[in-house]
Amino acid sequence: MADYAERGLHGLIAHLVNAGYDRAEPNILQPAGVFLDLAGEDIRSRLFVTSDGAGAELCLRPEYTIPVCLAYLASPGAGAAASFSYLGKVFRIRPQGPGEFDQAGLESFGRKDREAADAEILALSLEAAARGGAPSLRVRFGDAGLFSRLLEALQLPPVWLRRIRRAHARGVPMADVVAAADQSSASEHAGVLAALEGVDRAGARALVGDLLSIAGISSVGGRSAAEIAERFLEQAALQGSAGFPAEKRQALDSWLAISGDPDECSRQLRALAEDAGLDLRAGLDAFDERLGFMAARGLDVASLTFSAGFGRNLDYYTGFVFEAHDPRRTDGRPVVGGGRYDGLLRTLGAASEIPAVGAAIWCERLDPAAGAAE
Repeated sequence: MADYAERGLHGLIAHLVNAGYDRAEPNILQPAGVFLDLAGEDIRSRLFVTSDGAGAELCLRPEYTIPVCLAYLASPGAGAAASFSYLGKVFRIRPQGPGEFDQAGLESFGRKDREAADAEILALSLEAAARGGAPSLRVRFGDAGLFSRLLEALQLPPVWLRRIRRAHARGVPMADVVAAADQSSASEHAGVLAALEGVDRAGARALVGDLLSIAGISSVGGRSAAEIAERFLEQAALQGSAGFPAEKRQALDSWLAISGDPDECSRQLRALAEDAGLDLRAGLDAFDERLGFMAARGLDVASLTFSAGFGRNLDYYTGFVFEAHDPRRTDGRPVVGGGRYDGLLRTLGAASEIPAVGAAIWCERLDPAAGAAE
């Protein structure tokens, strides 16, 4: 481990800085609430949490994307195009291996040429990983934005949209989503659901908050009272829904089954959209444009794998997403992962949406002999 770190990490970060990505080093102590709200359940459950003298809840930096976003928004250049790289410690509770480990990566903010920026992030992250010791990674990518366009075109009820988007990001098969809705846990919470019937969301949050307060509970499994209320409201809505129409389910299943050579997948996606009468031309044109920029960056597009069912288990991704795996590793963990998250900066306080895309590199996975700590 020491040899690979000494050899490779300097070259890795130097490559990103030389490409125009200024090195950032955000604070190790970060506001915990941001990660609890935005980072996804996988990270939420593994935070090292503390508090300051005034009682504000803080955590050790569990990843770099959100801290780099916050630092960018606090800078005089917020809103303008900017590119950052990083290399340093992140902290997560893990069943095996140390709770602190090195992470590198890069983030791009404010570029309007989204497809070109996506291709650049993918190419640069692979080049940096190669300099760190992982030269032959296999890339799988998806498109959360294109999938969202499909769901909107299918005109599914909002409750189904939320459930399907969450399941897609977490890699849950659609059959399981439908089955779970059919076997709703309504009977387990019949009293609460009956009390929530006809209540607006604000009233539902207040009711659940009062129930938890009476029980002396501030949160459950890292979820706030508002989040728990949303879950109950979703269950109630599913009970009153008419189910999942068969023709829309078939279109969705056919879409999610598409995988393989990106150019061939593009043709299949277009054919499916046309057969189903869905206008997805703008999203599919952007998909093809991104493939062109990948090729222009020197990537062999035919060696990449597109999967319509692929998502990444973080709540803020809104577009292109990818992971890169080292075939020499036996644990199946990605060495590089990233994607587009255009809505995150506004959620963090920006006045309007700012285009953003980035990638993280797990430095401990650059050496296949290092094993699988996480």
